[in-house]
Amino acid sequence: MRIEKTSISRLNDTDFNNLKFGEIFTDHMFVCDYEDGKWIDPRIVPYKPIEIEPSANVFHYGQAVFEGMKAYKDNSGKIWLFRPTENYKRITISSERLAMPELGESVFLSALNDLLTLDSDWVKSGIGNSVYIRPFVFGSEHCIAASPSKKYKFMIILSPVQSYYNGHLKVLVAEKYSRAANGGVGYAKAAGNYASQFYPTGLAQKKGYDQIIWTDSKNHKFLEEAGTMNIFVRIDDTIITAPTTDTILDGITRKSIIKIAEDNNIKVEVRPISINEVIEAHSTGKLKEIFGSGTAVVVSEISSFGYKGKNYNLKNIENSYAANLKSIITKIQYNLIQDPYGWRSEVSAIKV
Repeated sequence: MRIEKTSISRLNDTDFNNLKFGEIFTDHMFVCDYEDGKWIDPRIVPYKPIEIEPSANVFHYGQAVFEGMKAYKDNSGKIWLFRPTENYKRITISSERLAMPELGESVFLSALNDLLTLDSDWVKSGIGNSVYIRPFVFGSEHCIAASPSKKYKFMIILSPVQSYYNGHLKVLVAEKYSRAANGGVGYAKAAGNYASQFYPTGLAQKKGYDQIIWTDSKNHKFLEEAGTMNIFVRIDDTIITAPTTDTILDGITRKSIIKIAEDNNIKVEVRPISINEVIEAHSTGKLKEIFGSGTAVVVSEISSFGYKGKNYNLKNIENSYAANLKSIITKIQYNLIQDPYGWRSEVSAIKV
């Protein structure tokens, strides 16, 4: 791999106590090109603007997929990734759905390892501190014919972050707009999936909500996921979450939460759950918690939800499932407890 180090680091000019999520970036980025049927010229270069022609495929036909990951530094200075092979599997699935070439696991993992090793000082220790990792692939061929690109770029950028959300969330249950439909690309981490959410989410925010819980596109009856999270509903002592389908992203934090819950004797049901069932549970006092999970948010508790012009508040409860599950998964990520699942992967201290 070719490595070009920056001549001037921005590290000492960065206020790590006042970070806005996703607005500050580390000194370097990874770039690799796809041409003539193969990935070529993997390189780490200083973070900077890239040149791309206005006829590039991505601007016109939206061939773009990405991943969201984090790197964590423990108290001894070691840096860890959380289930990185799952991210590779998912970006491969996303790429296939958008007719894009497979990266190759060694390309993906070695790029992560080398880039994080070079910019390791940007990863700060302490729970809540991490570096958000954004691997992405996009069509770069200069052609406006409606066909898959023949050229692509695979890039990774890093951003030091703290918490994504502060406090509990208010969510609005979707009645009109849809995030995805059966047979579509909802299960892929495709860029366009997120762009289509911005308008209805903006409408919800004008009403005082933070996010939308999306429902099925046919009847707007069954809960699917939120804009940045998979959704869990606790009724009595059972956690319910929707199964992954064509319309629901297979969240890595989601599947981790399910496993941890089951191993801690919490009953989990993976099945469709309707908004009517949630409202009924609320009316009878059986609805205990609603929370979301995701790489950026980890686990975020929901304090209220809106539906058909009515708002439903949830009571604060001590020793919530959400708080306990977040504590366990966070301690695994930061190497504070044993990892019985083998999810934690150390970034090697390779000199570059």
